[in-house]
Amino acid sequence: MILAVSLIIPLLGAIVFLECPIDPQSLSFKEPPLLTGVLEPNIKLRQAERIFENQLIGPESIANIGDVLFTGTADGKILKIEDGEIKTLARLGHGPCRTREDEPTCGRPLGIRVGPNNTLFVADAYCGLYEIDPVTGDVKMLLSTSEPIEGHKMSFLNDLTLTRDGRKIFFTDSSSKWQRRDYSFLVMEGTDDGRLLEYDTVTKEVKVLMVGLRFPNGVQLSPAEDFVLVAETTLARIRRYYVSGLMKGGADMFVENMPGFPDNIRLSSAGGYWVAMSAVRPNPGFSMVDFISEKPWIKRIIFKLLSQETVMKFVPKYSLVVELSETGSYKRSLHDPNGMVVTYVSEAHEHNGYLYLGSFRSPFICRLNLEHV
Repeated sequence: MILAVSLIIPLLGAIVFLECPIDPQSLSFKEPPLLTGVLEPNIKLRQAERIFENQLIGPESIANIGDVLFTGTADGKILKIEDGEIKTLARLGHGPCRTREDEPTCGRPLGIRVGPNNTLFVADAYCGLYEIDPVTGDVKMLLSTSEPIEGHKMSFLNDLTLTRDGRKIFFTDSSSKWQRRDYSFLVMEGTDDGRLLEYDTVTKEVKVLMVGLRFPNGVQLSPAEDFVLVAETTLARIRRYYVSGLMKGGADMFVENMPGFPDNIRLSSAGGYWVAMSAVRPNPGFSMVDFISEKPWIKRIIFKLLSQETVMKFVPKYSLVVELSETGSYKRSLHDPNGMVVTYVSEAHEHNGYLYLGSFRSPFICRLNLEHV
């Protein structure tokens, strides 16, 4: 009894007097969709092979020019992978790049795309938007995060997508308050200061297209270039913003109440979209994020007592990728229930019959032959 009291009293004191780094909002979720039909759990992702294992650090996003792959990693590098060899193409920040505290100066390249002239366009969470020559590695800054947009700073650039002519770049700024290194604070607080923006490479103008988003993440322009899809990670849904046609300037819901929290969105060869899930909402099962969504007091206790790194250790390593049709219906799902092969998947990039799976935390890329699934 004495031992129990001696442990409980300091714990209660910590809960009462320690400051909480977040001001959590109360969010309401619907019951997650049942994992049945095309969402039925399987082990298809376990057929993937890990490539360049322990040679990469968190390859978040992947692009290709022919059979040459490009990715950005947690050590601030843009890497070029050709004929099985990895080379550093460019660096957007500067060292050191040892811990999360170094991220703002090291840089963290996230979304990466190939433009019409076969140059690379990269969104760095801390630095800004860049265009990079894939041969020489020459870097051109397009937009710096040091420039506030409509009175709000850009603290967390995330993903980008661009028109075929390369003139318009649509990109997400996940928060004006939280940086990438504090993404768990952003999710748990439920902050609604994310935006979808448009950058014109000719006029150099920036427009704000959507505001009030909760962790806007991956973006994808439709094949007809009439709308942009935006993954709103915190709310497990994908929004649609119309950039041309009769609906221009309007927005609606593309997919809501998803079976996981969506990260990057990329085109599929079938005319639809691949969506990587950063975490799942199992049903049947238990989703911790859903459970505490309407209980801000629990979130406060968690972040009073535990570090972000400790909290992340409780996130299940369940990997999930879904393919959506052009209208947003589920076509198929690929699972690795325990993350035995694929872990912390952040993007599914299709190229030449293979699905290349990026990860914001793993030290490898996974490659899945789509003929086998």
